[in-house]
Amino acid sequence: MPGGNRVESNIGGRRPGLATGISLLVPITLSTMAIVLLAPVLPKLQAEFAGTPNADYLAPMVLTMPALCVALLSPAAGAIGDYFGRRRLLIFAFTLYGVVGLAPIFLKDLKLILISRVGVGIAEALIMTLTTTLIGDYYRDGARDRWLAAQTAVASVSALLFLNVGGLLGAFSWRAPFWVYSSAFAMLAAILMFTWEPEVIDDAGHAHAAHTASWAKFPWLRMLGILAVTVFGSMLFYTMQIQAASGLNAHGLTDTAKIGFYTSIASLGVPLGTFIYSRLRRLATPVLLLIEFALLGVGFMLMSAGTTVPAFLAGCALNQIGAGLLLPTLLVWAMSQLAFEVRGRGTGFWQSAFALGQFLSPIAVVTISRQTGSLLSSFSWLGFASLAAAAAAGIAVLAFRPTARAVTP
Repeated sequence: MPGGNRVESNIGGRRPGLATGISLLVPITLSTMAIVLLAPVLPKLQAEFAGTPNADYLAPMVLTMPALCVALLSPAAGAIGDYFGRRRLLIFAFTLYGVVGLAPIFLKDLKLILISRVGVGIAEALIMTLTTTLIGDYYRDGARDRWLAAQTAVASVSALLFLNVGGLLGAFSWRAPFWVYSSAFAMLAAILMFTWEPEVIDDAGHAHAAHTASWAKFPWLRMLGILAVTVFGSMLFYTMQIQAASGLNAHGLTDTAKIGFYTSIASLGVPLGTFIYSRLRRLATPVLLLIEFALLGVGFMLMSAGTTVPAFLAGCALNQIGAGLLLPTLLVWAMSQLAFEVRGRGTGFWQSAFALGQFLSPIAVVTISRQTGSLLSSFSWLGFASLAAAAAAGIAVLAFRPTARAVTP
């Protein structure tokens, strides 16, 4: 449990309410917008710039470049926020996001579009890190847990929404989906109206902004353990979402419309898992991890052993329920270790670890598939790994018998 000064979220009579929470929750959709919104127009984008050297490599990077920036820059984003102030930097980030997000509508050169996407990635790293940090600043205990858990559900549902919106707008032009980036200005307006720069109460009872570059209060040992579990958990989290289509194809399903529909139905397990988390969140973290890794493991086993499409989808759905439980558990666990003065940096490291797991997930699956001979058999090995993690969590439950999760005071 971190010591030192504690944040007051109602200084000056201000209390975080529903509008504040929503203004910090909705921006989580930007993490899915970059890839999912543009995925349906990728073929048109590639055709538009077919004459550009290396276009077959560069065009897909329009989708993936922001995610790479988030993985690399989130810790720096958190550190800058801790030093200069979270809200003022967030205002800059939303402005940048809106401007560079809309830029591809007008740009004619693929390399310039890629440069604009780097700008989107920088802004996204700031937004993802600082909005999550401010939720930790403003809210306490159960309220904080609920808002952090809601990020998982909103991100999952928004992915389904953006996939359809991108497809509809893409029917007009590959540039049309980029107009959705103007939503950043509406989010900026909400930030301006419903948030404020948080402050702390020092030992003398004085309120002040706690902008510091000191790492003295950073819980390195505990956070390294959490980050390691987060990388592993993120790899498992994204496996179904990335590999489900290939798994269905391996079962003989080739209709892309049906593949997309079945995958989206199975993905609804994520918000369902988040809802279940809201009912189980008072359990100790090792107990939650035991349940979650067990669900992931059994789901992977069913995905591997199922001989029909319905059996495979049942495994996917169970796996995604575990994933929906796991993500808020990991995020709340990390936030509970962080004092106000270093919360931005800790959140940035967590965001980076989660993005790294996303990057490593397909690499791990391909590597295992080559060793085992097929994609479906690789799921069984991921199941064994998940169940081993559940066993480790079970040992922690027996060894420490925690009665409640540690939270910041």
